[in-house]
Amino acid sequence: MTIPCIALLGRKDEPTDAVEEYCRYLASALQAHDIQLEIRRVSWDIHGWPVALQALRFQATQWRDTWVLVQYTALAWSARGFPQKVLRALKILKSAGARAGIVFHDVEPYPGTRLIDSVRRFDQVCTMRRSLALADLTVFTVPPERLSWLTAAPPNAVFVPVGPNLPIPPVPPASSQQDPVPTIGVFSITGGESGARETQIILAAARYAAQKLGKVRLSIFGRHAELRETELREGLRDLPVELSVEGVVEPSQVVQKLSVCDVLLFVRGPISSRRSSAIAGIACGLPVIAYAGSATAAPITDAGVVLVSPDQSDDLNAVLVRVLSDATYRMDLAARSRVAYKTHFAWPAIAARFSALLNTR
Repeated sequence: MTIPCIALLGRKDEPTDAVEEYCRYLASALQAHDIQLEIRRVSWDIHGWPVALQALRFQATQWRDTWVLVQYTALAWSARGFPQKVLRALKILKSAGARAGIVFHDVEPYPGTRLIDSVRRFDQVCTMRRSLALADLTVFTVPPERLSWLTAAPPNAVFVPVGPNLPIPPVPPASSQQDPVPTIGVFSITGGESGARETQIILAAARYAAQKLGKVRLSIFGRHAELRETELREGLRDLPVELSVEGVVEPSQVVQKLSVCDVLLFVRGPISSRRSSAIAGIACGLPVIAYAGSATAAPITDAGVVLVSPDQSDDLNAVLVRVLSDATYRMDLAARSRVAYKTHFAWPAIAARFSALLNTR
């Protein structure tokens, strides 16, 4: 018998919605376990909160004893990152007799040093803590013991990493290639000031690799990449770096582009099991060079990930040259990535974990 389940999302992110993609890949994988996951939205950004919540009340009357997994990011439930309304959604589900779960895609409050940042951070922590008390099941995408705001994991908390949000073939592509020009891959750049910092890190790493190894190829694609093309080309002028820059591309093209890279350079903050753009490289069998942080833990560290400190740019540059120049080392890291992907980050493995959770609670 097929078991119905609902993934409840807030407003849609543009131009790509990683949470919706996550839900679609999870829904496809759950079919093998006779679980039918349907995506619904609380479209408050279109209809306003009163209408959106009234519509949720009406839908929830049909979800008694049905699992409804609320997908949490702060900006999905508030335009400015004050997500208290997600608590209203959870209360509506509980009142209707649904089995309410929450999946934390944002696992930490937003940083910042302004007064408004402090207020927003306080609001987000309070909301996440109150969500734990309301939900029947809490899914964290990083190990809960790594979270700064959680002193002890509650009994209803579990850890399930995210997948790559890509159509990875059953046999992931090998990372090694015959092209003598080493290729560095970068999948997406953060917007705003963070993206400016990331661009400078990428430029410094590519310059160093070109100075040590000669000609290298730098392939940058994904969200916000095209906004940095002029800066990147200017920064690599007169250096033996073949640069390719594209914005958002189709998921199949992401797999194709990553599969011809020798390494993924991930500098969008510390790596963790919630960073799908980093997991994309692992899924494609690549070594990954990334920053370590408080949420960096197994199983991400089981993959072919070389960790460096965000404060030691020279270490990142040196590691990049070693990975590109030492074929044996690179192949060993790639093999570790392929094993970790199959064991922890492939959608069948994630779906099996969700199936066990939903069928035993």
